[in-house]
Amino acid sequence: MINDDSIKKRINESENHSNRLGRGLASLIGDSSKNMSIPDKAEAQTALDIIPIEYIQANTQNPRRVFHESELIDLSNSIKEKGILQPIIVRAIDGSQNTYEVVAGERRWRAAQIAKLDQIPVIIKTLSDVDALEIAIIENVQRSNLSPIEEATGYKNLIDTFSYTQDDLAKVIGKSRSYVANTLRLMNLPVKVIEYLSNGELTAGHARALLSTMNAEILADLIVKKGLSVRQTENLVKSSINNQTDKLKVIDVSTHNKDDVEIRDLEKNITTELGFNVKINNNSNNSGKVVIKYLDLDQLDLIRKRLLGK
Repeated sequence: MINDDSIKKRINESENHSNRLGRGLASLIGDSSKNMSIPDKAEAQTALDIIPIEYIQANTQNPRRVFHESELIDLSNSIKEKGILQPIIVRAIDGSQNTYEVVAGERRWRAAQIAKLDQIPVIIKTLSDVDALEIAIIENVQRSNLSPIEEATGYKNLIDTFSYTQDDLAKVIGKSRSYVANTLRLMNLPVKVIEYLSNGELTAGHARALLSTMNAEILADLIVKKGLSVRQTENLVKSSINNQTDKLKVIDVSTHNKDDVEIRDLEKNITTELGFNVKINNNSNNSGKVVIKYLDLDQLDLIRKRLLGK
């Protein structure tokens, strides 16, 4: 992974890079909006420009939290060879001169710094904080290289902050509603499993299989250690659930057997003390009734006296 401090901002861009940059801009003026289904309000007050890369800062609300160094280097090599083929989207920071925040395209911005570009093509949009966050999330969740947890976090932000429904999300990102629902469920996994997902040691397929077991964390450790496939994970989870059910049955039977012995002993003790046959009927939820048998009203009166002490 790489952070802002590790990216060198001193630039010596060649004339060839500049020419390639221009061709990329010319070809993208009419195409960039086709790649995202972002809200119509984002189309207002838009300007296309080339600005110094040092004027731009990262978006703190970006749902993407992990930037792999190897991937950024690959992208920077592509930028050196072909230039920036799609402008990034930025907005001006209120109260600051020549300062912009990335709304969409942070990977390209970071890779451009590694490629030592002085300038970068941008689409400058006038956006509120809320609109900028909405676009940033949608732009990211539409991409296939988010981690499953980053994707789930993006969905949750859209639901919590912008009142999206799961159906709304499915339409925006071009996925089924069940896909959205299953992705959101990943956030219910234990913290350790989420960490495995975030760093790529488990896939979304592994995680979905683990949703059905109470032993998700233990099984996740085993899956990572042995490098199990999704199919092997599904079989492991199924076996774990069956074993757990069998154990619960054994525990349930042994508990009932123990309870039955105690109930019978109690019946004998009460029968001895009272002098009448006593039967205790105990239900599975530990409710029940105590039955005292008598043959006539005289015996009933005797039971009354012994119970009440009169």
